[in-house]
Order: sequence, then C-alpha cells, then structure tokens
Amino acid sequence: MPIPESEAFLAKKPTVPPTFDGVDYNDTPRLKAAQDAIIKEQWVKSMMNRLIRQELAKCYYREGVNHLEKCGKLRERYLDTLKDAKVQGYLFQQQNYIPGKDDPTGQDQVSQGADRVADGIMATVPEKVRKEKGDDRL
Repeated sequence: MPIPESEAFLAKKPTVPPTFDGVDYNDTPRLKAAQDAIIKEQWVKSMMNRLIRQELAKCYYREGVNHLEKCGKLRERYLDTLKDAKVQGYLFQQQNYIPGKDDPTGQDQVSQGADRVADGIMATVPEKVRKEKGDDRL
C-alpha cells in the first residue's frame, strides 16, 4: 500500500519534466524550473544508487563466501545504475540542446555532441575535397 504524499511534498515536487524541451530561455522562471528538475532527477538517481550499494554490502556480509551466487541480481542492478549515479549538473544539456534531436531524458547528448562537432568540421571542408575523399555525409 503506497504512502499518500503530503501537501508539503507535493509543493516541492517538480511540475516540469527534467529536460529543456520546449523551454524558452528568455522565460527565467521556467528555465530555472527545468534546471531544478534536472538536478533533482540526478540526485534521485544518485541516492537510488547509494541505497542499492548499501543493500549489496549487506548481502555480501550476510552471504559470506556464497555472495557470488546469492547477490548477483543486486550486483547487476548496481552496475546498471552506476553509470547514471553521478550528479553532472545542467549546463552541458542547456548549452548543447538541439530541439527535436536530443533525447528528452538528456542521456544521449554526449554522443550526439560528438556527431555535431564532426558534422561542423565536415561543413567547413569544400565539397570538391569531400567527393575526392569519398565522404558524402553532408
């Protein structure tokens, strides 16, 4: 049975999704709300990872030499959540956001940023040189 959420909790709960999708950068309150939602989402992931790590430590202690067999699911879950556990902030997502191309959760932006840099470099290469090299990405 879920615990009902108090009014104080609901007042602090973010009302915007943790993304810059559809946010006007000139609208300061909405921009700050999006930044706050992103930071809170990152902290929730970090704290969830901490709880899983504590449960994994208890399992290792409880199971002793059999921990490899008994704690496998917790170990896999911990390793899956470990990549998202770091609180990175919002500046990279805010400065490198492309509407419609970026993932709404903000997870895919590092690889897309590298693609944008490569595309920008290729845009500066003359078309004749690109055809000679056989690169027709643009």
